[in-house]
Amino acid sequence: MKNYTITVNGNVYNVSVEEGTTQVAAPRAAAPAPVAAPAPVAAPAPVAAPAPAGSQGSVTVLAPMPGKILGVKVSVGQAVKKGDVLVILEAMKMENEIVASSDGTVASINVSNGDTVDSGSTLVTLN
Repeated sequence: MKNYTITVNGNVYNVSVEEGTTQVAAPRAAAPAPVAAPAPVAAPAPVAAPAPAGSQGSVTVLAPMPGKILGVKVSVGQAVKKGDVLVILEAMKMENEIVASSDGTVASINVSNGDTVDSGSTLVTLN
């Protein structure tokens, strides 16, 4: 039997693994070893989301991945066709064009140049 000490997300576990058996058994985790508490880290101050320009529309265009807004290519009230570029999103050193999913009119723009967005964040709404 071999014993391993494994750290997962700051928690230390002592794990025993049997060798040379033909059966597959679930690993047994021992009680976590005592670990000194890490020094508290100050949380970053929350950043207020920009106020959407205009009222919310019925069609929501979401960020497909986290990234940084490099450009907003539309304005509130502008008519757009399906496939028109609404926003340029930089993610993983690539510029991604976020396009309109349907024809409509831009109801609100929820981001501005330089904003950092998470996956699923609302970028633009359309009517």
